[in-house]
Amino acid sequence: MGGGHILIGRGTGGGAKEARLDLRYANRHGLIAGATGTGKTVTLQSLAEGFSDAGVPVFLADVKGDLSGLSQPGKPHPKLEARAKELGLALSYRGVPTLYWDLLGDQGHPIRTTVSEMGPVLLARLLNLNDTQAGVLTVAFRAADDNGLLLLDLKDLRALLAFVADNAGELSTRYGNVTKASVGAIQRQLLELESQGGDRFFGEPSLELADIMRTTSDGRGYVSVLAADKLMNSAPKLYATFLLWLLAELFEELPEMGDVEKPRLVFVFDEAHLLFDDAPAALVDQVERVVRLIRSKGVGVYFVTQNPLDLPETVLGQLGNRVQHALRAFTPRDQKAVRAAAETFRPNPAIDTGKAITELAVGEALVSTLDAQGTPTPVERVLVRPPEARLGPATAEERAAMLRASPLAGRYDQAIDRESAHELLTRKVQAPPPFPEPRGGDPLPPAGSDPGQGPGSPWGGLGGAVWGEQPAKPARGKSAGRRTDSFGEALAKSVARSVGSSMGQRLGKELVRGVLGALFRGR
Repeated sequence: MGGGHILIGRGTGGGAKEARLDLRYANRHGLIAGATGTGKTVTLQSLAEGFSDAGVPVFLADVKGDLSGLSQPGKPHPKLEARAKELGLALSYRGVPTLYWDLLGDQGHPIRTTVSEMGPVLLARLLNLNDTQAGVLTVAFRAADDNGLLLLDLKDLRALLAFVADNAGELSTRYGNVTKASVGAIQRQLLELESQGGDRFFGEPSLELADIMRTTSDGRGYVSVLAADKLMNSAPKLYATFLLWLLAELFEELPEMGDVEKPRLVFVFDEAHLLFDDAPAALVDQVERVVRLIRSKGVGVYFVTQNPLDLPETVLGQLGNRVQHALRAFTPRDQKAVRAAAETFRPNPAIDTGKAITELAVGEALVSTLDAQGTPTPVERVLVRPPEARLGPATAEERAAMLRASPLAGRYDQAIDRESAHELLTRKVQAPPPFPEPRGGDPLPPAGSDPGQGPGSPWGGLGGAVWGEQPAKPARGKSAGRRTDSFGEALAKSVARSVGSSMGQRLGKELVRGVLGALFRGR
């Protein structure tokens, strides 16, 4: 790598051309595709090394458990040496600055977010809820927001759902139809999520985006490796939903940068088909929008998948840099994939692209990137550059040593459990009601009043307690108070409010929730 480029590979024979990725256009996104065992992981590892050397942080998922070796120097191997000699390269074996992460907290720094930050749209997809159940979940979030209840972890959500079920009639009048059956279905899905370890993902301290965008003192970018091998077996939908949430957070939080000399972050979706399996059309549309717009924030998004047809055409059309490994053409769908992949490349008269895709050897690929003018280069058939870090996993001892030496050591290890919806609702159930129980004919408060006050409220004065003095916020971790618009509005414009801190006044902050809320600011 050098001169603002990353070397992907080089053809063989006289006059063979190099395939290079221009860092100025690395935020135009990319695709690494190919059948199992054709070399996608090695290509991804080689690109991650190149980005790191260029000072670009990378976030990628280790779905098979063999990318953790990025932190360790490779060892000479006859095949690697032969490939390097064939390409005219000299390998200097060395590791890459690496941060280990794990949603389950077993193999890396724990990654957490709050229930409020995840929001009802992504949470409904994670729980596989139908439209009716998703609507009830949105009502529950809205009721919590209106009463200042912080939803930090799953016990907060369980407490809220139990309260909603007990007061379904009153809440239906104010917010829309709520049935105990729908609440029960959501609660059952929550139990399944907890059994898969999902409860460890929700809570505080929340992930700070700056911690996945670090560089070393000598200017190399950290490669954040998310341990996802266990997650893929136990909770693949949690894996996909987490990546969508993180992409949405990057889009919402990062400022505009315009054209840049290199990305500020490269974000890799491995097993990309999981992002779109059973995804509603509205969600696919928002993913396409964020892929199209997030480049102006200096983020390059790279999809890794077996078949280009795994991605919607609207997303596939946004990917300017492509590395295509071999595809097999045994079935009609395979043959369609070969034709689709061939048609996405700019033709090269010297290459029969469709035929070449089925003939590529392991570690060989068809490559097209954006040139200095931002236009796709003609497709080239190249041998992919071998990486210099270890091919294969790090040992448990090596991983533990890296975690101890990590700049984030101790920052996320201990979960913080501050007062939130669970504690407040538990106290409400245990305490005598502050007002007489409402009679059957008592009306609910008018729509403009505070639902947490007055004898007609199912919240029984809880709002006043919540909006009173709050416990101090931890030094790290985000505010969890986010506002939900009515069901059907997956994305809402940002709203923030703060009114005093004295007794009886409301104190809170409401942020965008949903997949890509910032897209609809100003609507």
